[in-house]
Amino acid sequence: MNTFSRFLSDESGATAIEYGLIAALISVGIIAAATTLGDGLSGLFEGIGNKLVNQTGKI
Repeated sequence: MNTFSRFLSDESGATAIEYGLIAALISVGIIAAATTLGDGLSGLFEGIGNKLVNQTGKI
């Protein structure tokens, strides 16, 4: 009976799950930010490339 009561009061598994969920949410945020930043940089470089082509007439 003592072992069962210790098992019910043990919260280390719940803490590990909470840390796992926090890590997952942070990862999703980083992925979203990197995707947005990547799209923005791609558009920026594409615009610069188009301006260079228009100025020089070369590809």
